[in-house]
Amino acid sequence: MPNVDSLAALIIFALQIVALAGAGFALLHAVRQPAEAFPAVDKLTKPVWLGILAASLLVIVVFWGTFMMLGIIAVIAVCVYLVDVRPRVDEVQKRRW
Repeated sequence: MPNVDSLAALIIFALQIVALAGAGFALLHAVRQPAEAFPAVDKLTKPVWLGILAASLLVIVVFWGTFMMLGIIAVIAVCVYLVDVRPRVDEVQKRRW
């Protein structure tokens, strides 16, 4: 029978890796977008999103290995960007022929 503690630790480690990768991807995506794209889709401005995402990435890195409320808030902020803001900004960026 597998050790439950080691299985739980492995799952938490995998979730932390996913959170770190997601935060890094979201921050890089936001950096590459033009500043005009964010207000065009009625979202916060680019500097605000860059601050939120950079702070989220910093929280995920600093509190690595611990389960803290700040880490959960950081992951939620990254998820909001990836699920809500990113698709709308990408939609504005599509070229129309």
